[in-house]
Amino acid sequence: MRRTYPEGHGPVRYGPPLPGDGLPVLPELSAVLAAAAGRAEAQPVGGAPALLEAACGYWTRRGLPCVPDRVAAGPGAPQLLLALTAAVAGDTGDVLVPRPCAAWWAPYARLLGRPVFSVPTPAESGGVPDPYALLETVRRVRTEGGDPRLLVLSVADDPTATVAPPELLHETVEAAAAEGLHLVSDETWRDTVHDPHQTVLLSPAEMVPDGVTVVTDLAGALLPTGWPAAVARFPAGETGEHLHARVLDILTALGARIAAPVAAAAGYALDEPAPVTERREAAVRLHARVAAAVHGEVVAAGGLARPPQTGRHLYADLGPLREALAERGVGDAQELEDLLTARLGMPAPGGHRFGDDLGALRVRLATGPLLGGTDEERTECLTSPSPLELPHVQRALMSLRSAFDDLRDDAQRREPPR
Repeated sequence: MRRTYPEGHGPVRYGPPLPGDGLPVLPELSAVLAAAAGRAEAQPVGGAPALLEAACGYWTRRGLPCVPDRVAAGPGAPQLLLALTAAVAGDTGDVLVPRPCAAWWAPYARLLGRPVFSVPTPAESGGVPDPYALLETVRRVRTEGGDPRLLVLSVADDPTATVAPPELLHETVEAAAAEGLHLVSDETWRDTVHDPHQTVLLSPAEMVPDGVTVVTDLAGALLPTGWPAAVARFPAGETGEHLHARVLDILTALGARIAAPVAAAAGYALDEPAPVTERREAAVRLHARVAAAVHGEVVAAGGLARPPQTGRHLYADLGPLREALAERGVGDAQELEDLLTARLGMPAPGGHRFGDDLGALRVRLATGPLLGGTDEERTECLTSPSPLELPHVQRALMSLRSAFDDLRDDAQRREPPR
């Protein structure tokens, strides 16, 4: 008999938000935003010159030089991706994404009525499709009368918290370019790599300068998640000029402007003054430690997870605990989400939110909720040389450990005697 879904358990239309850093707002950012709060005039669509100049400086420092007339800003990456999808895919083009992928990628293509095709990722990392699977998917879609035009990918990935190795990225980008696909590289998490000295992160825009648009949501590393702002870097040349103009047309039709105070804070953050860079580096170190601790708990309980390399999250596969979970009425990702959200007292979105199979027992676990319940506790995490030893962090990790230990013990009890 086909399962009857209770409210909220049907097809996923909207996914969970980006994992927040769980930290108080940087005082210098608050001061910039407050100073601009009295401005009555609206920001121009696509961003004011000062903001675009700041975005150019940000990318130039990362080896991606650009000029203001190839940059656009919007009130969050979803609006930019919506405009890009409409501009590239048009009325007939199809969109390809890796599986799993960020929860907000596919809904915007579906909103435009464009088909979305998921491409498997390799075992070592997420965010970037396997090149051979990509070529096979493109061939199949075209055989069936489709018109694949756009590939969205992410080298530093949500939800898997991995960084794609350069050799894989080269092969995938070359395959996409050979098939005439335009690439959107979501680089929201590039500044949250846990060990930048041991992790090589390359942008697809470095490999195919004329065929890649880069999108960065500033909530990844520069602004609070509640201050929506994002920037897009378009390719040089005629293709980039046309795409930039089309995206501005669409943003204008949507009325997608950044609020003036948020734009001021975004420009300040993109300039990367010392307070911003120091906070970012401290936050990355903190979340890397907590993510490693969460990874250890998941693996100790018998679950699977790639070691987290970026972001403020972890992607756990509890498939090995399927029988123990079945005893608790959990048979799919939605039921696993419900169980862990209630048990942990924090969001634990299932893998189906990210385009993964509903039947796979996967969840994204965020590190922000483990840092405490007050600004004082969270600030203490940020400044402590040993944040994992703080009482409130230990309590949070103990709660996590207890939940997974219960599942492990149930699984061990079900093992037949040897």
